[in-house]
Amino acid sequence: MKKLSELVFNNTYSALPKSFGTFIKPQPLDDPFLVSVNNRVCQMLELDPAQAHTQYFVDLFTGNDEHPAMAPLAMKYTGHQFGQYNPDLGDGRGLLMGEVLTSSGQKWDIHLKGSGLTPYSRQGDGRAVLRSSIREYLASAAMAGLGIKTTHALAVLSSNTPVFRETVERGATLIRVADSHLRFGHFEYFFYTQQYAELKLLADYLISHHFPEINRHNNETDQYREMFNHIVQLTAEMIADWQAVGFAHGVMNTDNMSVLGLTFDYGPYGFLDDYEPGYICNHSDYSGRYAFNQQPTIALWNLSALGYALTPLLEKQAIDQALQNYQPLLQKAYNKKMRHKLGLKATLEQDTALFAGLFDLLKSQAVDYTLFFRTLSSLPHAELLSASHHFQALFEDLAPLAAWLSLYSDRLEKESLDDADRLDLMRSTNPKFILRNYLAQQAIELAEKGDFSMIEQLLAILQHPFEEHPEFDAFAKRPPEWGKKLEISCSS
Repeated sequence: MKKLSELVFNNTYSALPKSFGTFIKPQPLDDPFLVSVNNRVCQMLELDPAQAHTQYFVDLFTGNDEHPAMAPLAMKYTGHQFGQYNPDLGDGRGLLMGEVLTSSGQKWDIHLKGSGLTPYSRQGDGRAVLRSSIREYLASAAMAGLGIKTTHALAVLSSNTPVFRETVERGATLIRVADSHLRFGHFEYFFYTQQYAELKLLADYLISHHFPEINRHNNETDQYREMFNHIVQLTAEMIADWQAVGFAHGVMNTDNMSVLGLTFDYGPYGFLDDYEPGYICNHSDYSGRYAFNQQPTIALWNLSALGYALTPLLEKQAIDQALQNYQPLLQKAYNKKMRHKLGLKATLEQDTALFAGLFDLLKSQAVDYTLFFRTLSSLPHAELLSASHHFQALFEDLAPLAAWLSLYSDRLEKESLDDADRLDLMRSTNPKFILRNYLAQQAIELAEKGDFSMIEQLLAILQHPFEEHPEFDAFAKRPPEWGKKLEISCSS
């Protein structure tokens, strides 16, 4: 483990031409202080967690000090927001501080969110607030704990700098860590500005640094085709993970889509409480464009937008073929996830009806999605026919559930998986804990009063969401009615 001064940097992205971004220093926050640090992310960086508690760490990531090997860069990109192209996007409140190279050769972007004005801030102030920083910090840990690809968050820092939103809030900074911060919108920027040489350079950069498995002996067209195929597959797998666990992103603009299939830019996200396929977690999404059940379709729409931006590098046929592969890839990944949630290994024709019946049941009685699957994960096969009482707190009418449990029991008869192994598989697939909106809100309200204890408690369970943590059983319960109706917007 290393001190901050001992980290090795290899800033490959900032070595690209000036059209890729603008060098600019973060603007200082007043009287900054540490809110929380994620020790797991420290380990990824080979950084001694004790460093986060030093004044240098706090000052460095709030613009009050410098690191000689960092080269802060505001990245330029564009993108489609709610289906409309916006040419004026970019790191408006973020900075790529540098790229840490670990002893194993892993490279990590270190990125600030809330670092002040940049040339791409538009009408904003370049700041983030404590509220939104905590939400992204916890969400990153939650998704990583669930085994879903995501950006990570090293730490949250706050300050006495006032930031004006609906009310006056504390200015804060999130330290985000990722394999890469490249978005679909990076490619769209160079395409729509007709900087085709830079578009090619960006594609070459992505292949070289993140898709080295692509055969370098192929010609360029083959390499770019494989690059797009990779992005399609990674995106399909990410969406399958979201749908299986009940995660709604809320703002699937192309500038929020990672080319590496990482869950990116947490804003008004939400995990399903009651099963509601049309769940809209973003208060500003008036049309429901980014509703939970629309995410697979929107991801394909975004991939199509990216494919269009790659037309200077790829023939239309190659783009269309990659896009046609999306749905089968998504379905295959999603089916596997959902079968594991029921402890099924084999794929049988009757499974479609089994799952359709289950989803109809969950929807008709507004059953808590996470609690249903977790409860099911504790029931031996021999007890299923008389197990409906275990779900009494989740269902108003147990009769339809009893009928479905009978079908499920019959289906298990066709499985070769041992019952104990089945339950182990289910418990390792169906989390006990998710980051429910009301829990995040309670942690935020305490933090705004200077109490960070609930952040640490949530961090501990979200990093191990499949374990029991009996001392935190209250965090696994159904939310109160008010907790299901919190309005979360893009405002930060």
